[in-house]
Amino acid sequence: MGLFNIFLKTTKENIMKKLTKRQLELLAITPDNKLKEVFPEFTRAFLRAEKSKLPTKPPEQSIDDDREKLITKSRGADTSKKYQKSLDIINSLQKELDASLQLRKHISTYTINPVKGLKSEATPVIVASDWHYEELVKPSTINGLNSFNLGIADQRIERFFQNQLRLINISKRDVEIKTIVLALLGDFISGNIHDENLETAQLQPIDAILAVQRKIASGIKFILDNTDGKIVIPCSTGNHPRITQKIHIATETGNSLENLMYHNLAMYFEGNSRVQFVIGEGYHTIIKIYDQTIRFHHGHGMKYNGGIGGIYIPANKAISQWNKAIRADLDVFGHWHQQRDGGNFICNGSLIGYDAYALRIKADYEEPKQAFFLMDKNRGKTIVAPIFVDRN
Repeated sequence: MGLFNIFLKTTKENIMKKLTKRQLELLAITPDNKLKEVFPEFTRAFLRAEKSKLPTKPPEQSIDDDREKLITKSRGADTSKKYQKSLDIINSLQKELDASLQLRKHISTYTINPVKGLKSEATPVIVASDWHYEELVKPSTINGLNSFNLGIADQRIERFFQNQLRLINISKRDVEIKTIVLALLGDFISGNIHDENLETAQLQPIDAILAVQRKIASGIKFILDNTDGKIVIPCSTGNHPRITQKIHIATETGNSLENLMYHNLAMYFEGNSRVQFVIGEGYHTIIKIYDQTIRFHHGHGMKYNGGIGGIYIPANKAISQWNKAIRADLDVFGHWHQQRDGGNFICNGSLIGYDAYALRIKADYEEPKQAFFLMDKNRGKTIVAPIFVDRN
């Protein structure tokens, strides 16, 4: 038989022979240049022709199809529940992976340009209260949670003025600041209204108030030296620095060492046009910041006997009643030694920090800090932040 006839016979036999299902699957993933290596018994022309008949499907889709067939088959078969559960978990994880890969493929970005030339005006409000300057707090009485003496008090006061300036400078990057409000809201000394104050006091009340007066005057000078514009100082007296055993409601300010200190400070800065003291004769000291009415007070005019709502419920009850006479947009007070932003009020923290009394009444632990917030000219109260005094 001639070579040509042999070739024709071989080709005819190859064409007549059909590929198995497994061979077709293998043919689908075999490159054309490897056909003869994988299928030596068939001609390249026959294999290419068979390959062209196969549906074009990416390998990933083939794997997914096979997995789905396996899961479907296993559910119909008599297989163990553990095996079926494993297949379901594999299928679920595969779908999550597929979704993640699809998300990665469709990530795109666009450019957000910073706003230039747009600058609003705002007034920072720094709240100072509840320093209890001369009181002694021994770590042993509160499980080492806090320590307070004259040296620590001096350090914390210095950090208070340093850190409030940092917050002012941060704010100045985006807003124009023409006025700073420094609210002095009382209880700068503990006084001797309780017998235990006599035991824990490191200074007599007069000596303590003179020391605090010097600290505040130095702080005001620090603000003047490091900022521009005006400083408005609303003042409220606390319940501790009084010279009477009980609070005399109608004459409370007249019996307060703090009220004397405020007037001394006002006289000291009287020749400075940048400094304005607002010293109220009653419980409230009210000022306007832009079109917002701010009501400052020490906070002891609200009664709080514990409860799930904390200071929020008594504060809102008191504010509601006070607003019937003069409506304020915001109340700012101290006394409770816990910094809170109640929306319509700001409650200040304390400089002295956690003490034996706080432990006894089961008050929330809070590290020593004072309050800072920003009054925007168009939006009212915006940024509220703590002024930490235990660290810079």
